[in-house]
Amino acid sequence: MKKLFISTIITLLAAVTSLAGAENIMQDKFDNQPFLRWAYFSDQVMGGVSEGRVEFLEQAGESFARMTGSVSTENNGGFIQIRTDVASGSVDSAAGVYVKVRGNSQRYFVHLRTSGTLLPWQYYQAEFDVSNDWQIIRLPLSDFKRSGSWLRKAVKPSSIRSLGVLAYGREHEAEIDVAEIGFYQ
Repeated sequence: MKKLFISTIITLLAAVTSLAGAENIMQDKFDNQPFLRWAYFSDQVMGGVSEGRVEFLEQAGESFARMTGSVSTENNGGFIQIRTDVASGSVDSAAGVYVKVRGNSQRYFVHLRTSGTLLPWQYYQAEFDVSNDWQIIRLPLSDFKRSGSWLRKAVKPSSIRSLGVLAYGREHEAEIDVAEIGFYQ
């Protein structure tokens, strides 16, 4: 009887642990000094002229990153982004990326860089649209398109090294708030 009880407890603990990790396997809620984890970049690093910034804010008890700016395709440019590193091995079983966002009713992108994206212009990209209201968007890894034929056709979760949110590819004013971002199984 004692062995059955212990076995049942172990099984229940394993199930609870499995369920707890089943949804989000890596997440950032932009609290606890996000400026140490997230960096702002623009096409100016490659000669472009897009301008923007990121602010880390709190409103109604919710922390978030707000990226704003003007995206310009002049001078072969066309992006502003915030990006964070992803620790090797931390998302080996990821099925996709989720993001809690709101913004100015524009199209934005998530970029993944992997151990195979060696050149600055290589990435995997998925797009999403935002509205004025907070929404959670789930982007399966199968939705991410490679930036060139030299990359693997599909993202291999164990090779993901960075995660970025971008305003990209066309002339427009960007304003996007990101309250949470991560990977799901």
